[in-house]
Amino acid sequence: MADQYAQTGEDIRPVGTPVVRWEEPPEGPVLVLLDQTRLPAEEVELVCTDAPALVEAIRSLAVRGAPLLGIAGAYGVALAAARGFDVDDAASALAGARPTAVNLSVGVRRAQGAYEAALAKTGDPAQAAPAALAAARQLHQEDARASARMAEHGLALLDELLPGGGHRILTHCNTGMLVSGGEGTAFAVALAAHRAGRLRRLWVDETRPLLQGARLTAYEAARNDMAYTLLPDSAAGSLFAAGEVDAVLIGADRITADGSVANKIGSYPLAVLARYHHVPFIVVAPSTTLDPETPDGTSIEVEQRPGYEVTEIITPQAPVRGAGGGIPVAPLGTQAYNPAFDVTPPELVTAIVTEEGAISPVTAQALADLSARARHATTG
Repeated sequence: MADQYAQTGEDIRPVGTPVVRWEEPPEGPVLVLLDQTRLPAEEVELVCTDAPALVEAIRSLAVRGAPLLGIAGAYGVALAAARGFDVDDAASALAGARPTAVNLSVGVRRAQGAYEAALAKTGDPAQAAPAALAAARQLHQEDARASARMAEHGLALLDELLPGGGHRILTHCNTGMLVSGGEGTAFAVALAAHRAGRLRRLWVDETRPLLQGARLTAYEAARNDMAYTLLPDSAAGSLFAAGEVDAVLIGADRITADGSVANKIGSYPLAVLARYHHVPFIVVAPSTTLDPETPDGTSIEVEQRPGYEVTEIITPQAPVRGAGGGIPVAPLGTQAYNPAFDVTPPELVTAIVTEEGAISPVTAQALADLSARARHATTG
């Protein structure tokens, strides 16, 4: 189950504070999450005491973002083990909570594998539980280090492609500290450019579902004193036409063996616009997002979100009126098409940046080599 408690306006987290943490109060271990559905209006935490509560937090987007989902999934397995619940059932429920983001199942498998290995040695679930927690903490630390290296590699690539600085970067969805053990993926690159004095403007798409760019990326940009401007997704084309975009930086929820990139809905149109206007389209993601077992984009299961996210305006402060708890903006009974992701083919991707470096052009062989280096770095 999950409990909520609000943070006051005077208790503002410093930028960079993790958005997920493990705590062990006297009544038993819990996983504490910053509820991202309540941002930017207020900071509220969810306290999860079991895997079902975490599954609901994942499905509602209270916790979201590919790298963070992997971390949360690993901690969810550890939570089930520590509290004596069925670990296999918890792992199965967590891994299936959102089908498109591969990091979630990667994190779940890491913690589950560590638990099973310890259980095989000791035969005692209580003694095996710390192994799952150790695996989750290790993944958390690895992601923080990966975030820093992605920022370094991404900034170097920007400077190579766009010498002279003054970068005007368009970003989609939210890819900052709210999705990571560190400072994020694509946003971390833009933040590095800002700190180096080479970011002229961050263009922030509103981004569906739930306006994650408007609510979350703008929130992070403001807290980092970045020069940013928010725009409707449909206005991006006019920016390209006016020559106001130097590069597009996005994250990813899954990158297949051939280099197809699943990311938040609206990413594919940006890639098409970028190609037409000869603007670099750069994907920034940790190696845990690479999925060599999925051959291409047609094999990705794309999550479909509830229609009321389109037919209603949903905010925590709005009076409950519609079926989804928001204010209706479409006639009653309107059907909505609301996919959470789209898929960009590799030929539209200028480069993919991970903690192991950047690859360009994006090919199956280059990705296989990158995956091999990442596996060696993890196990070596």
